[in-house]
Amino acid sequence: MPHKIGFVVVSSSGHEDGFSARELMIHAPTVSGWRSPKFCQFPQEIVLQMVERCRVRKLQLLAHQYMISSKVEFYISESLPEYLVPYQAERFRRLGYVSLCDNEKTGCKARELKSVYVDAVGQFLKLIFHQNHANKYNIYNQVALVAINIIGDPADLGDESNITSREKLIDHYLGHSPHNPEDPALDGTFSGRSDYISPLDDLAFDMYQDPEVAQIIRRLDERKREAVKKERYDHAKKLKQAIADLQKVGERLGRYEVEKRCAVEKEDYDLAKEKKQQMARYRAQVYEQLELHGLLRGEPEVRAGLRMQRPFALPLQPLASPSSPQHWKAVSSLPRTEKLVAEDSVAGPVLQEKPSASSPQHSAVDPSPPAAGHAPRSHVSGAYSKMWSCREDALLALYKKLMEMPVGTQKEDLKNMLRASVFLIRRAIKDIVASVFQASLKLLKMIITQYIPKHKLGKLDTTHCVERAIPLLLARTGDSSARLRVMALNFIQEMALFKEVKSLQLIPSYLVQPLKANASVHLAMSQVDLLARLLRDLGTESSGFTVDNVMKFAVSALEHRVYEVRETAVRIILDMYRQHPALTLEHLPPDDSTTRRNLLYKAIFEGFAKIDGSILPTEAEVRAQKRVATKEAEKQKKEEMKALQGQSGELRETQAGVQEKESEAVKLRNQDPQGRKAVLPDTPEIPANHFLDNLCIFCGERNESFTEEGLDLHYWKHCLMLTRCDHCRQVVEISSLTEHLLTECDKRDGFGKCPRCSEAIPKEELPGHIKTKECSPAKPEKVANHCPLCHENFAPGEEAWKVHLMGPAGCTMNLRKTHVLYKATAPQQGKGPAAAKSSTSAPKVGSKIPTPKGGLKS
Repeated sequence: MPHKIGFVVVSSSGHEDGFSARELMIHAPTVSGWRSPKFCQFPQEIVLQMVERCRVRKLQLLAHQYMISSKVEFYISESLPEYLVPYQAERFRRLGYVSLCDNEKTGCKARELKSVYVDAVGQFLKLIFHQNHANKYNIYNQVALVAINIIGDPADLGDESNITSREKLIDHYLGHSPHNPEDPALDGTFSGRSDYISPLDDLAFDMYQDPEVAQIIRRLDERKREAVKKERYDHAKKLKQAIADLQKVGERLGRYEVEKRCAVEKEDYDLAKEKKQQMARYRAQVYEQLELHGLLRGEPEVRAGLRMQRPFALPLQPLASPSSPQHWKAVSSLPRTEKLVAEDSVAGPVLQEKPSASSPQHSAVDPSPPAAGHAPRSHVSGAYSKMWSCREDALLALYKKLMEMPVGTQKEDLKNMLRASVFLIRRAIKDIVASVFQASLKLLKMIITQYIPKHKLGKLDTTHCVERAIPLLLARTGDSSARLRVMALNFIQEMALFKEVKSLQLIPSYLVQPLKANASVHLAMSQVDLLARLLRDLGTESSGFTVDNVMKFAVSALEHRVYEVRETAVRIILDMYRQHPALTLEHLPPDDSTTRRNLLYKAIFEGFAKIDGSILPTEAEVRAQKRVATKEAEKQKKEEMKALQGQSGELRETQAGVQEKESEAVKLRNQDPQGRKAVLPDTPEIPANHFLDNLCIFCGERNESFTEEGLDLHYWKHCLMLTRCDHCRQVVEISSLTEHLLTECDKRDGFGKCPRCSEAIPKEELPGHIKTKECSPAKPEKVANHCPLCHENFAPGEEAWKVHLMGPAGCTMNLRKTHVLYKATAPQQGKGPAAAKSSTSAPKVGSKIPTPKGGLKS
């Protein structure tokens, strides 16, 4: 019978910080799922590996409410034999695609659940996400997937080769065990159909159910089928009703959990506390009713409200008493509705000590007897709670207990307490909640700087703390959360400067380890940045840093794929050169022309020259540089002229068309209404078919040098109405520069339109640009024009562009404007006033002359 198939995420093209594709492996009401990077390139893809080779029958996608992909494609593969060349497209077989709704009808407030029925065999599933639907909420053009569900059957039930990989993968997936396909009584869930899919395997069930209640429902469902198999129909009916009631309970608890999470994100902790207590009360009432009806038989962890068992590896004995080890046992306690759990307590296993024959009974945390109606409880147990606040409280309680340890306690008990605390610190360092992580850092700092010195423990104990914690802390410097990365970085730097740790020289030895090729970008950047920081703080004298190990690390980091890592490595090398110039040079190639072809080494050696003070070139070098610059300028000018000659055809065609229209207009102007030719005594006659000769149709300037080649040069460098795009080197009108950058430029994908000023802004700068609201708001086109150079608004209409760009009181950012602004209106040499008048009668840009939008491309 088809059932839910577990999977792990093995690859993704990228993700936004805090929204990794690995989030898709968990189904719960509070999951956020995967999000693509901001302004990502499409398509985006994710590759999943199922726990075994399966015949996939059904795929379910839960889309985001506004980060919606227009289309999702599905591919499947039997296996990926080459580990180093994974996920090649030709290894996957295309299954098809689904289109997702743009969600406009719901105002982008609902999430679409899409179910697709397929019939394909394989173990690897690839999803390809295409361009997002545009809406006002998705300002970064992202796509997202909240959850994915795979339903199918094992394809090779007798193949034992899958067992090993299945066991490795199953730990990464949270779900229930698949139904036994060999049980005929359960096959088809009494429907007589082998393709029947249980509602409990549907994605909607897990996404709207409290996870704990969902597991209870699944267990009761199994017991219901067992009861039917044994023909205990009354009991089966009772279980069926309980399942129906529990589904409503689970949905309600799931809603409370979401409301509590929202309150925490808004830092409304009073509301979060209220929701937490409301959930505890409601859960206790429900569990008590289940217990009264005898439905929790064989569910001791449910009866105690337990979500996680305490590992046996935790050495809890020293926590009972500082003077002698104790024995502990777990005692289940059923929650009662009459006596509510206190705020700092959790529904978990209540740990009680078993007193030894030689010592009186002690409470695990408080020696005073517990209040009536409450079972004694240990705050270490709280470290394993589902609730982050309880995990944080447990660490703070341990902090207080260690601070209160009296001087003179036996060394063995002190060391046992220290090791137990380090065990919990290691667990808390890996916690995803920032406050729990911060509490673990506070506890670790206290142990190193106060607990160990106070009780005169040795360096071996300090070494134990550092060596057990530092690898995990370094791993957190690569966390997807920027807040956690910064906290980890700052604490490692602070810990390295503790006098108790500094003398051990441990942390530098971790930082100079070569960067791993498969390490995440954040991890590599953090390691090299931390090394640079500590190198300035500690130096290379008795610190663990040496010229040799630092330079080996830095030189290898110059080859890293990430620019920021290479840049920091250059800074480290320059810092080392300031202190040890000769030893630093021993680790670098010779300073010659071959080496300087590498831009990084060129920057390094130029940095060395600045440090040495020999940065001023000689007179001969200056002359040589000038000669090279002159030759380059001449060469560039020739190339530009050659390019212009081949690109000005379109513009000449436009001029020819305009010339024809103008000749007709001149004929009409030279005739009176009766058809007689008019006489214009003050203006010299210009032949109609030569009216546009030597004239720039954009700025209106007339010049005898404006031959075919001269006009090309004028357009390319001098016309005040034109400019060159810095990104594609195309000549465009300034009035259409914004439109060019958004729709025509080769780099148009890198620009977005600001809704406030309507200008084209680089996409990486657009969020900050919009947020600051410092740009000049653009007015409607009928009200005013908006200049993309000076960002000012001015009078509407095409004529106003010429006044703004060429006038003395107009645009201040037009770099082509010179001290002579109106060459077209100045008398030309040897022509006199008549020539000046004829030049002023040039056609206006954008009125009767159709100017090309595309422009010329270099």
